[in-house]
Amino acid sequence: MDLLKTLVDKGLRRELPSRDEALAVLATPDDDLLDVVAAAGKVRRKYFGRRVKLNYLVNLKSGLCPEDCGYCSQRLGSKAEILKYTWLKPGEAAAAAASGVAGGAKRVCLVASGRGPTDRDVDRVADTISAIRDENEGVEVCACLGLLSDGQADRLRAAGADAYNHNLNTSEEMYGDICSTHDFSDRVQTVKQAQAAGLSACSGLIAGMGESDADLVDVAFALREMDPDSVPVNFLIPFEGTPLAKEWNLTPQRAMKILAMVRFVHPDVEVRIAGGREVHLRSLQPLALHIANSIFLGDYLTSEGQAGKADLDMIADAGFEVEGQETTTLPEHRDAELVAVRRRGAGTELPPNA
Repeated sequence: MDLLKTLVDKGLRRELPSRDEALAVLATPDDDLLDVVAAAGKVRRKYFGRRVKLNYLVNLKSGLCPEDCGYCSQRLGSKAEILKYTWLKPGEAAAAAASGVAGGAKRVCLVASGRGPTDRDVDRVADTISAIRDENEGVEVCACLGLLSDGQADRLRAAGADAYNHNLNTSEEMYGDICSTHDFSDRVQTVKQAQAAGLSACSGLIAGMGESDADLVDVAFALREMDPDSVPVNFLIPFEGTPLAKEWNLTPQRAMKILAMVRFVHPDVEVRIAGGREVHLRSLQPLALHIANSIFLGDYLTSEGQAGKADLDMIADAGFEVEGQETTTLPEHRDAELVAVRRRGAGTELPPNA
């Protein structure tokens, strides 16, 4: 297919495809799915070889969120039957993180429900980061705490956080349909604050909320403009008791094409298969590793994931290898850019050719 050859060539040059080309990926007939996977796989292998990065999620605080995001089981007014608890103690979070690291996780993602952290919350997370690092040398730590206030990203970076996650979730045009308590620009601003502080930006999307192909392409392009280092692709799990409980819109083939479109738009970025992969990709999960280079190990926020041993077996059986802590995930050019931002933020000069 001329389209796929063009997309591969552009991906290998780190060139953005056109909107029409991205839309065409989503519209590809299911009969051509393996061709799409093969094309996206060429781009993935160029920058990430056959490595798969494992991430492990620690839910620091669950439920009782004042925001009304329609997809979320923790939202204001949610009737979903989930576990609700206030902040884990640093030692408890560190113990949870250690189990993920023991399973091969390279990054620990610390998540807390809520609109955004108070300064006291940032202190709690700082203590948690310290506790995790004391027991797990070399592990990456990503914080996901909601909308940030001025100075909080700098404090998290100073506390030892490597990255900050805040997803755009969907297109700007659709955002008002899924949330009324904050808007799309609030999310963009938080990602920019994280980047300005020298944190590696992690920002992605949720597919399956009733959005159009145009919405998916819009959010993928909006993310490309912000230039995050990792892009998680979540597939909606329609929780009973939430407004999107009946939105069962995805097939495994559709989910694969969404992943491929994201890979072509973000050729040299860590594309992570996140929440909902077990539900929607099902038996195509191993095939999806030819497109994405990162997954979560184990459970998610309020839903169970595949057993960690099954994930490791899947990776090995598909001919991939788990990425070790000694390996830099990002391609050299992206890693160098991130290092430069961090050094500028710390007020240090770069050495020649760094």
